Amino acid sequence: MNAKKRALSGIKSTGSPHLGNLLGMILPAIELQHNYDCLYFIADYHALTSQHNADEIRKNSLELAATFLALGLDPEKAILFRQSDLPEVTELAWILSCFTPQGLLERAHSYKDAREKNKEINHGVFAYPVLMAADILLYGSHIVPVGKDQKQHVEIARDIASKVNNTWGDDCLVLPEAQIKEEVQTIIGLDGQKMSKSYGNTIEIFLETKKLRKKIMKIVTDSKGIEEIKDPSNCNVFKIFKLIANSEEQKELADRYKNGGMGYGEAKQRLYEVLDAYLQEPRERYNDLIRQEGKIEKILFEGAKKARTIASITLGTLRERAGLGPREKYLQKK
Repeated sequence: MNAKKRALSGIKSTGSPHLGNLLGMILPAIELQHNYDCLYFIADYHALTSQHNADEIRKNSLELAATFLALGLDPEKAILFRQSDLPEVTELAWILSCFTPQGLLERAHSYKDAREKNKEINHGVFAYPVLMAADILLYGSHIVPVGKDQKQHVEIARDIASKVNNTWGDDCLVLPEAQIKEEVQTIIGLDGQKMSKSYGNTIEIFLETKKLRKKIMKIVTDSKGIEEIKDPSNCNVFKIFKLIANSEEQKELADRYKNGGMGYGEAKQRLYEVLDAYLQEPRERYNDLIRQEGKIEKILFEGAKKARTIASITLGTLRERAGLGPREKYLQKK
């Protein structure tokens, strides 16, 4: 890899990727491959906090890898790998945990959300931000594209890294910056809340066309009749539509809202048509890739090898500064 700044993105392998993932994380992250040295990882260790079905973990990991590839990730330009293929990440997580105060983890949104919803809180849930910090810091990431709700994880990674650097030297860990794309901070779901698997309000990216239309027809709207004037800015259908449609299409549909004579069913049909056309080509590429498990696994394997080369430098430095036992691979000059 060259001297460009390094960007890192990861996504948890729980369930099929949805429109919120696509617009909020996947597409902005893939776009970075043209200007940064990029690493993209499938966060299957993170998935274990809530998913213990081995077949589902494997299936979801392959689906995510195929999704990134279908949407334009170029494995010749960027590194795509599975988190669990790098034992270095869990070793670093332990080192970082020894610099992480309990109070910092208790303030983490992920922990507080689980506690407020009376969910099971295992150690993985509580220590989730430490493993995420290890993901970010292991590869010397300069920027991490995230949604607004994930910004805290980058801030926690910076806090922990600062404590490490203050102890062992400023050259140990790079302090990352969160990159937030304002216009796609929050993608709403079928019910108007943030699109999330936990809310059951998602629109999966690669649904076949009939199932996609059926999902869109479930979007919650108010009870205004066909002839009534409607406000597009307050409509869940239009909020999703404007993220996909071009400016001309947006104006055309917005005028239909404001002039009356249009029911929400027509707006939903228009959203379906635009979204289906938008996803047609990547859906075809995805369906072709998902039938080639061996090809996907090879890309993930090659990506993991490249990622380990980077990870070994970071971890080698920390092991030396910590006074831990030497390892031959870490003593090799890079």
